[in-house]
Amino acid sequence: MEAFKTYTAVAAYLDRPNVDTDLIIPKQFLKSVERAGFGKRLFNDLRYKPDGETEEETFILNFPRYRGAQTLVAGENFGCGSSREHAAWALEDYGFKTIVAPSFGDIFRNNSLKVGLLLIELSAPKARELMERIEKTPGYSLTVDLEKTTLKGSDGWETAFEVESWRREKLLAGLDEIDLTLSREAEIRAYEKERSASWEAALPPENLDSIYSR
Repeated sequence: MEAFKTYTAVAAYLDRPNVDTDLIIPKQFLKSVERAGFGKRLFNDLRYKPDGETEEETFILNFPRYRGAQTLVAGENFGCGSSREHAAWALEDYGFKTIVAPSFGDIFRNNSLKVGLLLIELSAPKARELMERIEKTPGYSLTVDLEKTTLKGSDGWETAFEVESWRREKLLAGLDEIDLTLSREAEIRAYEKERSASWEAALPPENLDSIYSR
């Protein structure tokens, strides 16, 4: 997983609450267990007309000014619904690095961490204000600094945000769950060695001979 670094990029917004994982990536596209390729179908039912290929010109992410956006500001309870990991995969594959919203679905929150997607919770008034600033200024960009936990707008707007320390450290280091486990391999081996020695010491010699002869 790529380490999360400070970045500045165009921001987009999706002004609707309760965006569930089926809207983020519809079930008919969940045919692959590979993480790549889902970005094309992100928000499929909103981005495309019924033919599935022609872009819906009224959908905000299809506006030229939001092409290449890497930060998405959304409404409350973003990522609710089913537990599908593909929702986080699709957002990351599309190019988003950060989602800002008043609240998130719990399972979606954990799935996002696994792919290095930063979720930032802001109060509903702050999220609303940020949407208005993005709407008002074409090319509006946001600078996300996970080290300092700050979010800055290109017009001077700025706010601090909170993120659990263990999530922050995992993202900064670019560690997924496997990497995190392997980073403590020496400690794990030492523990297992000590545990094995204690277990052997607790058994009579005849029991050990029986076990090792199997």
